[in-house]
Amino acid sequence: MNARAAKGRGTPAKTGRSTPARKSGDPPASRKSPASAAPQPTPGSKAAGAGRTTAGGPPAKPAAGALQVSNPDKIYWPEEGYTKLDLIRFYDEFFPALQPWVRDRLLSLKRCPNGITGKCFFQKEKPESMPPDTPTRRIEHENGIRNYVVGGKRETQLALANLGCIAVHVWGARQQDPRKPDWVCFDLDPDSGKFADAARAGLKIKQALDALGLKSFPKTSGKKGMHVFIPIETGPDADEAKEFAERLGDHLSAAFPKEMTMENRIAARKGRVYLDPFRNGFAQTVVAPYSVRKFPGAPVSTPLDWDEVDPKLNPRRFTIANFARRLAEGDPWKDFWKSRQKLGPALSALRAV
Repeated sequence: MNARAAKGRGTPAKTGRSTPARKSGDPPASRKSPASAAPQPTPGSKAAGAGRTTAGGPPAKPAAGALQVSNPDKIYWPEEGYTKLDLIRFYDEFFPALQPWVRDRLLSLKRCPNGITGKCFFQKEKPESMPPDTPTRRIEHENGIRNYVVGGKRETQLALANLGCIAVHVWGARQQDPRKPDWVCFDLDPDSGKFADAARAGLKIKQALDALGLKSFPKTSGKKGMHVFIPIETGPDADEAKEFAERLGDHLSAAFPKEMTMENRIAARKGRVYLDPFRNGFAQTVVAPYSVRKFPGAPVSTPLDWDEVDPKLNPRRFTIANFARRLAEGDPWKDFWKSRQKLGPALSALRAV
């Protein structure tokens, strides 16, 4: 077991008066706590990140000086007291970690302008209020044309957060060839609501992928489930990526019928883990690594080492309040892009079963 795995199995530290003062740029532990007493800008008066200081130095320059944060004090997480500005500061601080997973990727926007307890809506078209130089990609669908926002710029990410986009939903392909993904993803959704079930299913998926000669990378979904990513060389169409996920899912659900299912209907899952293959379809999305989630506690979808994938792991321990500590432990996905592999041989092997 590595050091990160040993740390990952603990319970999250409680916030409150005993919480150490946060580092410069970290989100507050709670607005109810003295650790969150940093001054907040008046609505529309300061850019994200303005006023923060670096250790022993002058105030940090805002990364996106032109961004005017609307309603920065609006509460997005009522229980913790986290605000819209806390969300924007998180994406400003940790954008270098997020950037490789959104660069050149089309984004589908889920906007929650009133936080996690308000209504949310999906939007594919670039919002008119986005900066005029926001990168977009024109895609023709059967039901019309959409101009999708393309990720990769810090200014784009902060502007989306300002519009209430808490999570980052990315395509599996880049704008240069939207039909050619460079990863395959399994979205493990435990009907029991227990991460432990997703972890056990994830470990079985890893064993199957190892047998097919494919390296894989796990992460928390940020809620109750888990995502397993397989980096691939571009070439296969989105339909082939989805076929691979469906065939492997069918094989595993047949081998472990009491634990896993390919049933899309929730009523038919009956306590099993749903191995969702449809995140791989054309124009479908998955939550990016390092994305904040719209759930209590403000959890973050966090890359893991396989050594950390354990039924005892509490995925809610990774939040915007403590994520700097997690990132300081190192990047368990540092070799992801060096591990791109051909999908064809594995798909052929599954077709032959």
